[in-house]
Amino acid sequence: MKIAIIPARGGSKRIPRKNIKDFCGKPMLGWSIEAAREAKVFDRIYVSTDDQEIADIATHFGAECPFLRPPSLSDDFTGTSAVVKHALAWTLENVGEVDYVCTLYPTAPFVQPDDLAEALQRLQASDKQIAFSVTSFPFPIQRALRIDEAGNIAMFQPEHRMTRSQDLTPAFHDAGQFYWARKDALLNEVQAFGPAGLPIVLPRHRVQDIDTPEDWVRAEYMFLALRESQPATTTALNKIEQGLASQSLPRQSR
Repeated sequence: MKIAIIPARGGSKRIPRKNIKDFCGKPMLGWSIEAAREAKVFDRIYVSTDDQEIADIATHFGAECPFLRPPSLSDDFTGTSAVVKHALAWTLENVGEVDYVCTLYPTAPFVQPDDLAEALQRLQASDKQIAFSVTSFPFPIQRALRIDEAGNIAMFQPEHRMTRSQDLTPAFHDAGQFYWARKDALLNEVQAFGPAGLPIVLPRHRVQDIDTPEDWVRAEYMFLALRESQPATTTALNKIEQGLASQSLPRQSR
């Protein structure tokens, strides 16, 4: 069995009620649930929450909320791993055996059904334990700058001051959308950022972290622009980004 687990607690601080706040005409959580449903690879789509309103909205969009998360897993210090393991344990005890688990964030309106399906296929075809979304930094990290307490500026890596951009190693970061894992990898807390991880490269124009009100506004502009430009512009951008990604992180055969 393949399941999606969407962790969506009710106590967001920087953006109150972030998980169900209206985002471009739909509760934020709704976009993730719809992407999971449209991917057609899940036997179950669960939302783990401590909040009944969130549970009601989740079920409205087609997810399942068979339990409310205990308070011990609902504070500001509980990590995603503990929440997902709790939901997995409930599933193993009450539903049946699980082969693959996809942790899908509720604040990922840019997540695409095809990305979810492809990530699963690539994980199944590999010897890796976890497949997760990444995207490239828009500027060489080797040329990052720091400002000290006196206001002075300096390079983190001054040895690269004269290095050509094309000669610098491309850098990537976690896109914060989804994490497919084999069941045992999740239970054993295998680390994604290492030999067990399989990067799924996404184009930068479909990645935006949403932690602050400023992030939210930027994400809405990006989201609306993408929807208005589809399919022509988005298809062209995808081809460009996929070509760039393939030069630095070759995809495995499917």
